[in-house]
Amino acid sequence: MTEPQQGFAIGVDLGTSNTVAVVRWPDGRTRPLLVDGAPIMPSGVFVDEHGRLHVGRDAARLAGLDPSRFEPNPKRRIDEPTVLLGDREIPTVDLLAAILAAVARAAVEAVGFLPTAVLTYPAAWGTRRRDTLATAARRAGWPPVMLVPEPVAAARYFADVLRRPVPVGSALAVFDFGGGTLDIAVVRNDNGRFTVIGSGGVEDLGGLDIDAALVEHLGALIGTTAPGIWEALRNPASTTQRRDRRLFWDDVRGAKEMLSRTTVAPITVPGADQAIHLTREELDRVIGPLIHRAVWETGSVISSAGLRGDQLAGMFLVGGSSRLPLASRQLHAELGIAPTVLEQPELPVAEGALAELAPPAGFAAGDVTSATGYGAAPTGAFSGSPAGFSGSPAGFGNAPAVAPVSPGFGAAPISGGAPGGAPGGYPMSASQVIPPGQFNGAPATAPFSPAPPSPPLPARGRSRRGLLVGVVAAVLVLAVVAGGYFWFFRDRATTVDFATLKAEKTFEMGDPETVNTPISATLGNRAVIGWRVDKQFFVQAIDLDDKKPAWSKITLNQDYSKWRILAYQGGIVVIGGGSSAGSVFELSWDNGKTLREEPFDDYYDTFLPLGPVWLLHRNKDKETVAFNWSGKEAWRRPDNPKGVSTILSQTKATDLRGPSNYAGAPTNRDTKSSQNFLSIDSDDKIRLINATKGEETGSWNNVGDSGSFYLPYDGKLYVAGGSTKYKVNVYDLGSSGEPTQIYSASNDTVKIAALAPCSDGRLCIIDGTYGGKDTTVRAISLTDKREVWNAPAPGTTTLIPAGKQVLATDRDTPASVLLNSDGKQVLKNEDKGSYGVRVTGGSLMFFTGTQSATSGTTLTLVGVAASSGERIALGALPKTIGPSCSWNAAQILCASGGSFQLWRFAS
Repeated sequence: MTEPQQGFAIGVDLGTSNTVAVVRWPDGRTRPLLVDGAPIMPSGVFVDEHGRLHVGRDAARLAGLDPSRFEPNPKRRIDEPTVLLGDREIPTVDLLAAILAAVARAAVEAVGFLPTAVLTYPAAWGTRRRDTLATAARRAGWPPVMLVPEPVAAARYFADVLRRPVPVGSALAVFDFGGGTLDIAVVRNDNGRFTVIGSGGVEDLGGLDIDAALVEHLGALIGTTAPGIWEALRNPASTTQRRDRRLFWDDVRGAKEMLSRTTVAPITVPGADQAIHLTREELDRVIGPLIHRAVWETGSVISSAGLRGDQLAGMFLVGGSSRLPLASRQLHAELGIAPTVLEQPELPVAEGALAELAPPAGFAAGDVTSATGYGAAPTGAFSGSPAGFSGSPAGFGNAPAVAPVSPGFGAAPISGGAPGGAPGGYPMSASQVIPPGQFNGAPATAPFSPAPPSPPLPARGRSRRGLLVGVVAAVLVLAVVAGGYFWFFRDRATTVDFATLKAEKTFEMGDPETVNTPISATLGNRAVIGWRVDKQFFVQAIDLDDKKPAWSKITLNQDYSKWRILAYQGGIVVIGGGSSAGSVFELSWDNGKTLREEPFDDYYDTFLPLGPVWLLHRNKDKETVAFNWSGKEAWRRPDNPKGVSTILSQTKATDLRGPSNYAGAPTNRDTKSSQNFLSIDSDDKIRLINATKGEETGSWNNVGDSGSFYLPYDGKLYVAGGSTKYKVNVYDLGSSGEPTQIYSASNDTVKIAALAPCSDGRLCIIDGTYGGKDTTVRAISLTDKREVWNAPAPGTTTLIPAGKQVLATDRDTPASVLLNSDGKQVLKNEDKGSYGVRVTGGSLMFFTGTQSATSGTTLTLVGVAASSGERIALGALPKTIGPSCSWNAAQILCASGGSFQLWRFAS
């Protein structure tokens, strides 16, 4: 194993219903491993007619065609030598190996090789079951792994990651409520080593059984009004009915999860015209007997360990089903100890297992051993691979070097109709089919054998080596101190510490069947949410620090089909439209009071925020009107008599240190310093206008045309003509001199698509021919007046500056290219098929998933550090209406169903 590989490790929790893995980097940071773009992979396996095994989401999807070929919970079959799937008998160990092979491929995609691994298992498992797990790991191509009991891993997370005290001699209860089973253990701290002193559980009680109870309850309700529909769902006879049954179960499961955050959840019934609703009260009533059984078993295990609930150092709830509020309430009420449960309880076991990875004294390099003395799994040197494994596949090597990344731009005025308002690269996907018994597509490592012991050094050699070790240690201490100083005093405005998504607060809108067009806007620690119900639009401000509404919702009694919310330092702006007759409202941050309402043509009029005023340019009246942020009219300025004007405001370099919206425009602009604006007039003039009085303070001849692009940035105006062989001119807004031409296109087939500032005094351009397949990003030097570099960026239409880098991205394709100051691509393959935005000047966030404005879909988020290009999987936003989202440097607010959910993605 090479030096770079030694610091990496991976913890894997192969669960009954879901499998998760967490990777630890050499610097100690941990990140959930994305498999098929998500941190949680279903553990199901499907065998097709050719005998190939499919796993995860692909397996669940294929199960709709033939459920008899699908095993959703292979871990439950651990005691069976084979499992009959369709017309084939598949060894159970091969089903488990297929899951672990998918994790292996995802690990190689993430770090470039297979790291040292630790696998977890239930504490009640004996030697034979553990041997089966170890054999499955070997068949999947893993080097020798360490096996750790799941409750020990959970206790490590509780003590080491959450930093909750478990004094020596004290014990912790672990309540592992997963999809298929309930596992309970009492773990004692024996001088820093956790030992299981009591275990038990219920093998036929888990999330699947909760789902089954809810389905039966709902089936009784459906059967009274639509017996035919319920019979088809209960006993499907066709492919369509089997698909409907799976969709219905998925929706019931989703409603159950939603009720951990809300009090009511809708459930769609295939074949019925209307959805039914499940309340938290119904949920508690239906699952009450099952939870009571779980609580009784927990008390029994604690008693068998010779303890009472009040003698425990804590109770830690892990596993997806532990989210159920009734579980923690009944455990607290019956056992007298308040449980600890996390927002994402599927991850602690895999991450906690990493703390046990450092082998105890005497651990042989080639051994596969239980870390807590529960007996040894088969040991011996890993001297080869199963059939089909002949070494490392092509492309498996050391982790690739990480190149730097960075921030973003965009600042068009708000105007009607105008813009401004799959991972690839690796040859195998994590769900690629694998023939049973021949995992020739899974990653492997070269044959492993322990290195021979080094001969003893003479005394003088040992002394020199000790001195060298001391010097190296001193250097490392200084490096750590310096690194800590840098981390503590770093510019927090440009970087964030990404972390797994954590749900912080839910803000209710109402019945999801009646709520339409939810939208939000975030400004620092404040946010505004809005939604339409029938012919009314509701608005509410939120304090993101306190996570409470700043004032009760207010109502705008206008029937518009399209709404936008904009948040500025001076006030809140709400724009309604969808047709030529619309309105713009200015609201107070203090109480939501409407300070001004003005007519607004959603197709042709323009809204522009400045420091002292906000502007409306009215196309029909050919005039610009200014209003103070108190709501009073300040001045009016007519357009040039020859035609209609266009108004623009400047963007400053400081604006690019904060978040951008989906369109790339900065959302935390310093509007107070915006004391003037530009008017591009129809008499071929560019005029600089004082915002306070509306008076002209300077003018220049305009060499642009009707298709030109304008970028006012930091005291300069960039004009890129949209005509044949476009040119780029720069106006200095601080002088009256003529513009300077810095670039001219090389041919007349190339059209410009976007402009943005680059680092080091450069301007970046996206251009290409019609269709976008040859889209190119060009960096133009302002001093040398020439192209510095160009790079292909197919399918991109938006430029977002990111420090010394620039992100070219597109939301519809989606596609992203991240280029450093030399024009080199630094974005990982996994994110090239995603859509990117800026979080801060040094941090980016990427969205994967369909962003529907009408229905909720799962959006997967990834954070990227601009300084290094490293990525961290943040998690998934379930059933999210993508266009409703807004964010600051640490939180994201999105609509889901009938509520807005506030998530934290950075510390």
